[in-house]
Amino acid sequence: MVKPPKPVAKGRDFLSNLDLSPAEYRAVLDTAHAMKRGEFRGLKPLEGQTLAMIFEKPSLRTRTTFEVAMNQLGGHAIHLTNAEIGLGTREPVRDIALNLERWVDAIMARVYLHSTLEELARYSSKPVINGLSDLLHPVQLLADYQTIEEHFGSTKGLRVTYIGDGNNMANAHIQCAVLSGVKLTVATPRGYEPNAVIYMEALRLGADVTLTHDPVAAVEGAQVLYTDVWVSMGQEAEASQRRKVKDFAGFQVTPETLERIDPDGIFLHCLPAHYGEEVVEEATLHKKSRVFDQAENRLHAQKALLYHLLG
Repeated sequence: MVKPPKPVAKGRDFLSNLDLSPAEYRAVLDTAHAMKRGEFRGLKPLEGQTLAMIFEKPSLRTRTTFEVAMNQLGGHAIHLTNAEIGLGTREPVRDIALNLERWVDAIMARVYLHSTLEELARYSSKPVINGLSDLLHPVQLLADYQTIEEHFGSTKGLRVTYIGDGNNMANAHIQCAVLSGVKLTVATPRGYEPNAVIYMEALRLGADVTLTHDPVAAVEGAQVLYTDVWVSMGQEAEASQRRKVKDFAGFQVTPETLERIDPDGIFLHCLPAHYGEEVVEEATLHKKSRVFDQAENRLHAQKALLYHLLG
């Protein structure tokens, strides 16, 4: 057991990875590694604290890992479905935030619209954590980079390639390139590019990010290969178009794809996987896959984040 570090982001919101400075990002990941090694075992730094978890979208990993994280840190988590609270329908988002801040110590929300998170944060005096929105998925990226560091050590200059839809995961990877120092390539079909404002802001902050429509060139020699679903929750109306082979031709990750990355390279997917679309089962079970290590690290990374926001 070690003496816990001083929390670096106490009382702050975490709506995007860039809500952390590079030094704060480093502190959170260092804590995540220490927690996974068991160095915090027996400590209850969040004893008596409560996290409200709001879910507009269902989740396996986000709900389980946040709830277990609070329990292991000595706190408590409350699961609130949208059927129970009706974000913006049964009650205004403002009123929900003003109620919850009287009862709990932080709010984690997994929502359709990023603007919902921003409104929660505007009216809540307690920290608001982005558990996923249509724009970003920052807690996932903490786990992803913990996994990458476990394999490679330093991430500076590492060649990371993301292929597929330019969705919230692609946007979050672009932001994390600012903090991690990787050389990021994002390969998408035409018309599926990541958010232009996020991309330009990352370049302004010094990130090394390349956008391309060529998945073959992007994959070749990559040290980390990453993909995500082609149809995210909330995009069901576009599903038939997005699943057309002509749109995403060449973007599916197969064992043959993994043979083209660096010999010591790894494959990541944030899950759930839509097998037969962006990936095949044999790729997630491949020797280069770290998909389930990545899922495990959601627990450790989120414990570290909660500690630094609430500890």
